[in-house]
Amino acid sequence: MKIRTRVLASLCLLAGLALGAATSAAAQSDKTVKIGWTAWSDAEFVTKLFKTLVEERTDYSVDLQMSAIGVQYQGIANGDLDAMLMAWLPDTHKDYYAKVKGDVENLGTLYKDAQLGWVVPSYVPKNKLASISDLKKPGVADKLGGKIQGIDPGAGLMQLSNKTMKAYDLDGSYRLVSASGAAMTAALSRAYDDKAWIVVTGWTPHWMFGKWDLRFLKDPKGTLGAAQHIDALGRSGFSKDYPQLAAVLGNMHIPLNDLQAAMYDARKTSYDEAIADFRKQHADLIDSWFEAES
Repeated sequence: MKIRTRVLASLCLLAGLALGAATSAAAQSDKTVKIGWTAWSDAEFVTKLFKTLVEERTDYSVDLQMSAIGVQYQGIANGDLDAMLMAWLPDTHKDYYAKVKGDVENLGTLYKDAQLGWVVPSYVPKNKLASISDLKKPGVADKLGGKIQGIDPGAGLMQLSNKTMKAYDLDGSYRLVSASGAAMTAALSRAYDDKAWIVVTGWTPHWMFGKWDLRFLKDPKGTLGAAQHIDALGRSGFSKDYPQLAAVLGNMHIPLNDLQAAMYDARKTSYDEAIADFRKQHADLIDSWFEAES
């Protein structure tokens, strides 16, 4: 009987230890937040800045998961991701957002007055090419090699650019070339060195406006959208599960000029160095993001 009692006690102890270990593992898992991101220069800086600050100032760790933008929207809608910090609204990601709006939380605007458009170097004469409509002028297509240099095909900017091609009746004279963001800036760099004409799909904030003298082509039909705001989105229940992080994101607002300067610093050095410099220069701003109330 005593042996039986000791066996039962031992089993209970083992069960308790197993349960405690499982509970501890679950608690540890709850402290890891999965954030989606894409290697766009603004998104990379903001997302890595958020990770750095959260891991320094809270008990949470941040797991960054790179994926295409469409995959991120689907990921937060189905709970595979906890949040993303790069929802371009109301126009750029309109179609993506419409599909998941009822299944996600908008956690607040991170920065505003962003712009999408088609960009040319400022050495391209304005009297020859000032507007997207001017792309139909005789000889302009030849100067541009019959192409508009784009970025990754899943980007909202490319979806709007396809609509722009049709709206301005450019399909017969131009190709919209899909590529990565890095390939786009590499093409722009080569053209700039040779003072060759080029049109690229671009946006602000972007480090390229700090490196080169560029301008947007006018868009009289408005096909590329008006000024955009970039929001943080969370999966359903994010604010309830992570109230502290939701409050930080609700407070986290970055002036566009400061963000663009930091992105250019990151391009010249590294994101780690640019984040460190940003934190030194904007300590009071960052402190305000971590106030108790949003």
